[in-house]
Amino acid sequence: MISSESESELKPLPLPLPLPLPSSQVDSVLDLAAVVPVVVIAEVSDAVPVARALVGGGLRGVEVTLRTPAALEAIRAIAEEVPEAVVGAGTVITPGQVAAAVAAGARFLVSPGWTEGLLAAMRGCGVPFLPGVSTASEVVALLERGVREMKFFPAQAAGGTAYLRSLAGPLPQARFCPTGGIGPGNAAEYLALPNVGCVGGSWMVPADAVAAGDWARIEALARAAAGLRGPASAQV
Repeated sequence: MISSESESELKPLPLPLPLPLPSSQVDSVLDLAAVVPVVVIAEVSDAVPVARALVGGGLRGVEVTLRTPAALEAIRAIAEEVPEAVVGAGTVITPGQVAAAVAAGARFLVSPGWTEGLLAAMRGCGVPFLPGVSTASEVVALLERGVREMKFFPAQAAGGTAYLRSLAGPLPQARFCPTGGIGPGNAAEYLALPNVGCVGGSWMVPADAVAAGDWARIEALARAAAGLRGPASAQV
């Protein structure tokens, strides 16, 4: 017979319930698609047509950066009106932004870097997240804390594919979404690396196309980006 003390050792303690999520859970940001569009929305009215164009082109993951006053409302509009999209928040740099983004409907979070406070907030928010790194020491620090999926930023300036390739040997358990300086000319080189799950970029959402309402152009660019690698495999 197993004592109650032994049973407590065998069974993990219950974790706090996560914040309410949409009915479909995102398991991994890195497996949403080969490319995650990094979108800056200046006008909330542009959010839904941009998201629909990206989804129409085969890119379901949409990272809306928190760089404009319209960003949170843009996330809310996409979450409510484009359910087939998996909308997330990028440029998340404070615990307050973590809470606000999830409350607006963000289903994943991306940060250009991390602190202990920001990491704690992201770990407790109930959605997947990618904290940013640019050095081996930062990668090791996150691995020590149980985080294996990260944003590599700024990718090109921090060493590009050569640097990521050099990390794969000693740190094979780390997986990355490189972002920064990536476009259609070098995305495939990054995606060929064994430790890269996807890349982030904004080339499929050019500012002039958004300003002109040229959603067909955005959809065509998204379709080309989606074709850089096979179909998404994440459960969403």
